[in-house]
Amino acid sequence: MKKQLGALGEAKSCAYLINEGYEILDRNYRTKFGEIDIVARKGDTVAFVEVKTRRSIGFGLPREAVNTRKQINYYRLGEYYIQTHRYLKSVSYRFDVMEVYKDGEDFRVEHIVNAF
Repeated sequence: MKKQLGALGEAKSCAYLINEGYEILDRNYRTKFGEIDIVARKGDTVAFVEVKTRRSIGFGLPREAVNTRKQINYYRLGEYYIQTHRYLKSVSYRFDVMEVYKDGEDFRVEHIVNAF
């Protein structure tokens, strides 16, 4: 159930980003270091996006789940991605968080640019 909710959140996040003019370069990019939920590009900027989906904020805001350890790992993953995708060497990059809230059948997506 939790995996399904996460997958729905990622799909809603991708749709949101595409609607905002981003190109989705990768989803669920896995390495031995971990996983990047979404890699998206808009212009000369690549965004490494962590998606957090929740049914409620009873355990805090979704962005609060992206702790320092996870941020450091995302930096490493982002650097690795850029190094292994040489065509991206000249772009800038940043780290975003997508908060997705599911309420019944409805979803609300909040995009936090440069979250960390």
